[in-house]
Amino acid sequence: MKYLGLAYYNPEKFAAMAPADVQALVSQCPPLDEKMRATGKVLVAASLTEPKDWMTLRPRGGKTQISDGPYTESKEMVGGLFIIEADSREEALKLAAMHPAALLGEAGGWAVELIPMDFFLG
Repeated sequence: MKYLGLAYYNPEKFAAMAPADVQALVSQCPPLDEKMRATGKVLVAASLTEPKDWMTLRPRGGKTQISDGPYTESKEMVGGLFIIEADSREEALKLAAMHPAALLGEAGGWAVELIPMDFFLG
C-alpha cells in the first residue's frame, strides 16, 4: 500500500526561533532524508515553497476561480510531503518515523500526518 506523508510546521513558532537554532535544525534534515530514501521505499519526497507562493483553484459559477495562497488558514502549514510504499501499517509508521519532522523540530511545531492512499487508474 502507498502512504502519503505530510510534514507540518507552525510558522509562528518557527519564526520565533533564533536564526542559529533554525539553521542547526535544518542542517540535520539532509542526512535523515537520505537515510529514509536509502530504504528504497520512498517514491517521492519534496519540500514545499512558502505559502505566499501557493495558489488555490476552486469551482465557482461553472468556472475555475484562482486565488493566491493556501485554501485554509491554520496554525500549522504543510512544509513537505513524501510518498512511501509499505507492506504493512507498521512498516509505514516505521518509515514515516524516520522523517525529520517526526524526529526533530518540536520547537517549530513539526509533525507528520500519514495517510493511506487509494489509486484509481482509468
